[in-house]
Parts: sequence; C-alpha cells; structure tokens
Amino acid sequence: MSIVLGGGISGLSAAYYLLKQSNHAPKLFEASSRFGGWIKTEVSPADQKVRFECGPRTLRPKGVKGLNTLELCSELGLNNDIVPITSNHPAAKNRLLSVKNELHVLPASITGMFRTVPPFTKPLIYGLVRDFSRSYAGQPLNDDTIYNFVERRFGTEIAKYLVSSMICGICAGDAKEISVKFLLKDLFEYEQEHKSVVMGIYKKTLERMSNKNAGKKPTEHCNLSKRSMMELWSIYSLNDGLEKLPKTLSHHLESNGVQLSTNAKCEHIEFGSNGVNVTINGKGYDTDNLVSSLPAFEIGKLVQKQHPELADDLLAIPYVDVAVVNFQFTGNNLLEKPGFGFLVPPAEDLPILGVIYDSCCFDMGENTVLTVMMGGKWFRERFGNGDEQDLYEKAIEQIRKILNIQQKPDAFKVNILRQCIPQYLVGHFERIERINNYIDQHKIPLKLCGSAYDGVGVNDAIYSAKVAVESIAR
Repeated sequence: MSIVLGGGISGLSAAYYLLKQSNHAPKLFEASSRFGGWIKTEVSPADQKVRFECGPRTLRPKGVKGLNTLELCSELGLNNDIVPITSNHPAAKNRLLSVKNELHVLPASITGMFRTVPPFTKPLIYGLVRDFSRSYAGQPLNDDTIYNFVERRFGTEIAKYLVSSMICGICAGDAKEISVKFLLKDLFEYEQEHKSVVMGIYKKTLERMSNKNAGKKPTEHCNLSKRSMMELWSIYSLNDGLEKLPKTLSHHLESNGVQLSTNAKCEHIEFGSNGVNVTINGKGYDTDNLVSSLPAFEIGKLVQKQHPELADDLLAIPYVDVAVVNFQFTGNNLLEKPGFGFLVPPAEDLPILGVIYDSCCFDMGENTVLTVMMGGKWFRERFGNGDEQDLYEKAIEQIRKILNIQQKPDAFKVNILRQCIPQYLVGHFERIERINNYIDQHKIPLKLCGSAYDGVGVNDAIYSAKVAVESIAR
C-alpha cells in the first residue's frame, strides 16, 4: 500500500497516478479540513453567480506540463467544463503594467516590439538586438539572479519593469533574489553555452526542424489537447471555478476505493529496513511507498531526526505569505481598458503586487470583479503579521488611485495565504538536486512532489506528482 501526505493538487494528483499505475488504492492524509490546497473558489455573498478565486484561477495549455494537465482533465471527464480564453481575447492580448499610477499595455505582437511603449524609452526589440550583439564574455556561471541575467542580456528597463513584475506575478518574489537557473533554465543555458540567448534559441529551433525532417515521431496528444491547439487557447479555467479540478479529482479517487482523510495530521515518520511507518493522529500506518506533497518545511521537520542533512536542505527553502483580496462592484463597464489585469514593478514601492480583472476573463454578469494580490516577499515589512482590515483598506485605496473606481464594493473577501509560495533563491536548482540525490543514495522510500521542487504553477504541481509516481515504478 502507498501513502500520500497532503491533499492539495499535487497530493491528489499523486494518488491519482498511483491508482492508475498499480490499480491499488493508496491512502491519502490531509491535515486541514478540505482538499484542494491553495486552489479555492468561493461564491460572492452579494451574487451567487459571481465567483471569487482565492488562489490560482487559470491554467496554461501549452508545453509538456500544460498538455499533461489537459490529459488529466480529459481522463476525469471535464472536457465539457473547460472555459477557454483564446489568443484573440482581450484577456490574452492585454497585459498591463502600473507605473506612477498610470496603466501601460505591454506589446502583444511582433509589430508591437518595434514601437516605443511607456514606461520603456526604447522599443523592446532593442533588448533582443542587445542580446544578439553582446556575446557573453564572462566566466561561466553556475547560477545568477533573474534580474542580473535579464539586465545583462536585455537591458535595465526590461529587468526593472517587465521581468521584475512578472516574477511578482509568478512567485510573489524579488527578481533580484530568484534563481534564473531554476525558473528560466533554458535561457540561462543558452547564454552560457552559446554566449547569447537569441543565438541559443536559433540553434535550438534548427535542431527541432532537423528532428522533424528526420521523421522523428511526433508526440501523441489527447483530443482535448488537440482542441486547445486548434482553437488557440491562451489560458483556461473550469465552470464553477478552478476548484472544480481538485473536487473532481477527490470524487474520482473516492469512487475508486482511495481512502481520503481530512483533519489527519502526520506527526511522525520512521524509516526502517522494511519500509516506512507513518503516524497520523496517533495511529501508525506501514507503507512501502511514501509520497509527500507537504511543504518542504513540513516534511523537513518530519525527517530531521533520522536524516538531518536532508532536513537542512528542505528547511532552508523559504516560503512567503500572500494576501488575496477579491472585490465585486455593480456595473460591468468600470474598467477603462479590458485585459487580464496589471502588475506593479517592485520599484514602484506600492502595497500591491498586481490586480487581476476576473470579470474580463470570465462572465460575471453585470459586475466588475477584481482580485488584488499583496505581500509575498514584502509581506512582513508592509503588513506585519497581516490584519484583514488593513489589507482591505490598502487594496481599495490602490483600486481607487489606479483604476479610478470610486464606488463602494458590493462584496469583498480577504484571504491571507500563509507560507503558500516557496522562493527559488539562487542555488535552488542545486539544492533540489542534493535533496533528490540524498534520497536516492540512502535508498529512502520517499518521493517528493509539489511547488518547492518543480515550479509554482498548478501544471507544475500536477506534473511533479506524475514524475514522482513514475520514479516509484522505475
């Protein structure tokens, strides 16, 4: 029997892949009172048709990980529940930055790259020209911050305004601390190997074309993946909100004999010569295969006694708090420019990371629905321990200043997500390698999955679970 610790999206996915692989039902234990982790959809108290997403809200259909999630959705029978946003939708085309309380639309096409768009003083194409014309002449680097890398390759403005904002949106972190090797590994290696990112992309494209011409068998895709490609999906969600995915997963698992337990906290783990003994709420369970989707600091504490070296690396991964404030306003014409939303560069020193235009992405009736993201790397210095009233007041103040929405919201919801996002600091790639190597070398019957190890997105978490389960079979 296999045991899975944690009932967020990665834990539920691990249980799903274990069931699919062996046809033996694992046991899954979740310490909180619900499944789904940070994916949580609530209904506005002012209008039952309005959804508030308290965490992730959309998925990307592209890449290996994105296609894997589409395959999972298809296998769960969610094909008719998909709500896609195509590439010509305003939410796909219009991504904005807020600089000096003014909103600027980022270029969304090749032609836009040749125009000067505030806050940039030159067309963004100059960044690519800079990279191509300046071969990297420094000593080979093992890692670097994303900010340093982008500034070196593409210029200060792109690092300061564009990429720093993107990192706020991706992991609520500081681009001056986050590892380029972990989040942008291919681009970093292009610089180190080919002395230029553009040259590396060019050579990689030639390699792909050569493989295609050589008759390399194309990857098989499920019908839902094919549909996403034909219809040019940019992002998508599900009817009734993204929480429908973990809810459907948990229902599927229960109906196939998987024991799912909430309010079930793991108190102790003992690795022995014949497997693992896991103590849940005072009761012991034996297993040959233990899969942990717990945060790194939680599993680190549990293995500290037997494997202090492994625990040191797990406990060294920092996590940050993020506040999510949802607003509902009467009237669906309150936004001057429709789009996905806007991000705020850290240099602006504002109390928000960005705002998502939920009602531009999905039908919310005659309402304007917004989500304000706050905190992350800067949570403690800006909000202390976090007071909901203070967070609400700071969020609505920025809505009024930047979006000029002066009316009182019909409803709002403040959620403080404690230690929700790991920070991939410089050296994180090597840290994860050490963690995995230690587990392999000491033959510990433990597999790790989740956002600390493979990336912060929902697609990353699901794929991380799949890889962890596949490694058990190997």
